[in-house]
Amino acid sequence: MVRPMTRVGIVRNPFSHRHNRGRSLEAETSGEILIAITDTTDAIDHALDAFAAARIDLLAIDGGDGTIREVLSRAPEVFGGRMPRLTVLPNGKTNALALDLYEGRTWSLGAALNPSSGRLKTRRPLELWRAGAASPELRGFILGTGAFVRAIQLAQKTHQLGAFDNLAVGLTLAGAMGQAFFGSARNPWRAGEPIDLGGAMPTGAATTLLLASTLKRMPMGFKPFGELRDGLKVLTVDAPAHRLARAFPVVMSGRDEPWLAEAGYRRADLESFHLALAGDLVLDGEIYSGGEWEVRAGAPLEFLVP
Repeated sequence: MVRPMTRVGIVRNPFSHRHNRGRSLEAETSGEILIAITDTTDAIDHALDAFAAARIDLLAIDGGDGTIREVLSRAPEVFGGRMPRLTVLPNGKTNALALDLYEGRTWSLGAALNPSSGRLKTRRPLELWRAGAASPELRGFILGTGAFVRAIQLAQKTHQLGAFDNLAVGLTLAGAMGQAFFGSARNPWRAGEPIDLGGAMPTGAATTLLLASTLKRMPMGFKPFGELRDGLKVLTVDAPAHRLARAFPVVMSGRDEPWLAEAGYRRADLESFHLALAGDLVLDGEIYSGGEWEVRAGAPLEFLVP
């Protein structure tokens, strides 16, 4: 059991999937709770400034991957050395962080405010820094390039078909990996692009897929980085991928085989790496321009969980 919170700030995305649309949050709240309805980045900035001034103890993020990414990209700088504990109310189309933290358990604001329930877990977000920047530009939990960028289009289709949460994120991962592994040599998913990791780990002349995450558990039980563990983990697949039928189940199940690296499938645990690419990248479902980035494992954040 963790110490009860005295002041709570809730960042709520009114457009997130499920019951946020048209739902009143006030009916579920009690005590000293500050609620901010945030549908723009400016609104998130104003909400966090107000929460920091109020010295909240718990910051609840009511939304999906995008809302979490936008809040965490701003909150540590706003709160400075007094970062509150966090909790996630997973109401978006996808929420990979909640899937990792909660391991299938349900969680609500009422449970988070109950002093007799809840425990703490820590996760370190990915931080993306531009050269010369004084602070990270972005924070999130799943970074992908190459085939993963194209898989975002697949993710939109899965939403249209009614696939959300674990299934949607899992299908996106499987789609990216499947196209990277099994597409024809002319398939743009497999053609790859030059990616420079600054010597942090070997890469081929072109890379079909780069995947990085600080999550411990990936959706649908996939283990592209190997056995479950904390920290910043990276997988790269050279272009074009080799030994396809043999490699795919080995990589996705987390097994380690000595021939994987020779065939162009490489895993690494890193604290940081330089990333230079001409194409785009994806962070937690959003596409950003490439260029020069420094990717780091950020400071641990405390999450209140079931």
